[in-house]
Amino acid sequence: MVVGLLVVIGLLVIRLTDRAPVLPEAIALPDGARAVALTQGPGWYAVVTDDDRILIYDRDTGALVQTVQVETGG
Repeated sequence: MVVGLLVVIGLLVIRLTDRAPVLPEAIALPDGARAVALTQGPGWYAVVTDDDRILIYDRDTGALVQTVQVETGG
């Protein structure tokens, strides 16, 4: 039973590792901006910065595609 459990855990680790998202090696942020969060979708990834911006980059070229200013209520 223990061996079976180890096999199941091993298979889960192997399967989940193969499907892990590929993150960019480096992201060129504008001067003074610090990343606080990263999310990604098909063909793009977005960085949320500490100065309330969302920077959207093209996954293939790494080029900045769009900047969204987040308005906070406080």
